[in-house]
Amino acid sequence: MSSIVMFIQRMVIQGIPLLYGSTGEILTEKSGHLNLGIPGIMYVGAIGGVIGAFLYETRVGAANIVPALAILIPLVCSMLCSLLMGLIYCFLTVTLRANQNVTGLALTTFGVGIGNFFGGSLIKLSNADVPSINLTATSNYFKTKLPFAGNLGVIGDIFFSYSFLAYVAIIIALVSAYVLKKTRVGLHLRAVGENPATADAAGINVTKYKYISTCIGSVVAGLGGLYYIMDYAFGVWSNNGFGDRGWLSVALVIFSTWKPDVAILGSMLFGALLILQNYIPNLSMSAQELIKMTPYLVTIIVLVIISAKKKRENAPPASLGLAYFREER
Repeated sequence: MSSIVMFIQRMVIQGIPLLYGSTGEILTEKSGHLNLGIPGIMYVGAIGGVIGAFLYETRVGAANIVPALAILIPLVCSMLCSLLMGLIYCFLTVTLRANQNVTGLALTTFGVGIGNFFGGSLIKLSNADVPSINLTATSNYFKTKLPFAGNLGVIGDIFFSYSFLAYVAIIIALVSAYVLKKTRVGLHLRAVGENPATADAAGINVTKYKYISTCIGSVVAGLGGLYYIMDYAFGVWSNNGFGDRGWLSVALVIFSTWKPDVAILGSMLFGALLILQNYIPNLSMSAQELIKMTPYLVTIIVLVIISAKKKRENAPPASLGLAYFREER
């Protein structure tokens, strides 16, 4: 039983960064914009939080940290850095109508470069013996569990033993699903993603919806990077240590058929697949690599099924990836 509980806990911890990234990308794509810069935005969100935490810890010392500030400062820094990346993407693709695929890929390269540059600079400032930054004191506050989890036995271990950012990710996904399906704002956003010219003719401010949804999506995705560093990695930053989780988040968008609530289950599945090889004994190196690629394989299968069934509710927004120029209506 303890092994099962541990597997579920690790599955959730692995899946939460993917849930943040996929929810942010779904909000962006619902406006008709394909943001392949999500991996870079998550990277920048992570390094933004690391910079805030490092400067605060260095300033006051680990023994004098105020818990509220230890959480608030990295959180705000991460959100602001992610927002800036979202604004850059919006300016290039919405205002200047640059190619979305090229812009997104450039943003990913830029984000990883920025993260490695500032990460390397902080490593030099910290005079560490290893090429990493250790923010354990701040991480401990982010990893604080619900106080009553220990009194509920196995139920508490499975459902209530995670940090607050894990529950925030689920809440954001559920709220996003509700807004998209049940509110006028969600209806307008989906209309912009399906046919911006028609939405514009109906009096909907297309540019405003594209900017707001993309920026909110970027902030949400950036929180995934912060969660990875402060929770999964125990506050340890090392350059290029984020892996391919940003791309898995983009794949999860397709797997969840552009539904944030379905992405919750999808992220848990992807998280399980990421750690599955650790629980299968005597696996060869090649078999482990094959298991690691299963999330992408599952995504391809789902994409084929969606294309074959041609159900409108499971398809991507009709104008996804296409720039909108009002004078062409």
